[in-house]
Amino acid sequence: MNAHFQKTLREANGKTLGISLLLQARVKIEGVLVDVAQIASVKALAEQLLRRGQRLDAVVWNAGIGGWTGLNWFRAIWTMSTDPVQAATWPTYQYSDKGAVVEQKGGAIKGSGTAEEEPVLGQVFAANVFGHYMLTHWLRPLFDSSSRIVWIGSISAMPDFFSQEDMQCLRSPDAYESSKRLTDLLVLTSELPSTAPYMRSFLPNASADAETRPKMYIAHPGILATSMSNLNIIMSYMMLLSFYLVRWLGSPWHTVTAYKAAVSTCFCALAPEPQLADLEVRDGKGKWGSAISAGGDERVVRTEVQGWGFCGEVGKVPAGSVSGSKGRKRGMKETGKEAREEFEVLGRSVWAEMEELRQVWEARVGKVDVRDSEDL
Repeated sequence: MNAHFQKTLREANGKTLGISLLLQARVKIEGVLVDVAQIASVKALAEQLLRRGQRLDAVVWNAGIGGWTGLNWFRAIWTMSTDPVQAATWPTYQYSDKGAVVEQKGGAIKGSGTAEEEPVLGQVFAANVFGHYMLTHWLRPLFDSSSRIVWIGSISAMPDFFSQEDMQCLRSPDAYESSKRLTDLLVLTSELPSTAPYMRSFLPNASADAETRPKMYIAHPGILATSMSNLNIIMSYMMLLSFYLVRWLGSPWHTVTAYKAAVSTCFCALAPEPQLADLEVRDGKGKWGSAISAGGDERVVRTEVQGWGFCGEVGKVPAGSVSGSKGRKRGMKETGKEAREEFEVLGRSVWAEMEELRQVWEARVGKVDVRDSEDL
């Protein structure tokens, strides 16, 4: 990040001599340590930021872990050879650490002096969703109506991977995809009247008016090559080559590099408020994705979500949406009225369950404790 910042300063200085001094004074890059799968660590970060008292314009909640342990090589080679675009976008050949849980440090309920049995917390669920969820709630005094909370989703978040009865995905091998489907459900239904009671407790404010709360957005980076796949160097290069190949074959999602993949996240975090707000008010709330042309020109697009569609309205496809067979998982169902209603009902249910789980863990670790802050 620092290297990119210095490069940007040099380029700016080449166009306007001395501008780099002004720009550098406005930007401070600082690292903080947190384990988002450890609720006590998340709480400590929240307290650190609250003590500073600096308003947060935008936060980006990125993925934690994939939870994959290996590949079914025969299936991987076969599907990549016979159906490369689908196989490289919605893979079915990964082995996962099914049922992995994360043990929390310091298991006693705060102030009880007892070590009561700790509630189960799925590892991928905690790292990808719940840790960020708790952090968002605890940081609410630093948000205002213009703040943005950007969650990072995935193109692979299909409904088949998620079950309300197993929200933490402890009984299924698809914990990563399940966590991303859960993220879709939470963000896309966050402004509906049916979820308002849970939003009021999750992000409370003095007036209890939805217009004074920060907005939540969801973006996804497309498909990019990262160390998250945990491959050796030879296989990493093979993965990189296959991603470029399927992009040339017509996939709109293979951004490949993190820089190009970040375009949708940067849009949600930095686009002028009237532009972003107008798009979601006029065309409906959507999932913003990073897409790319065969020649490597990245762009921000709306991405179809099964059960929600492109904007929460049945049959509506706003301008700037990726539609068509190459942008969709084969067999993906069109969103009809019934599916849209089911999506909202499920969204309300997971909001209720997430709020209940938040209260359980807040009772265990205690509310954030910041001297001279407002009553949290």
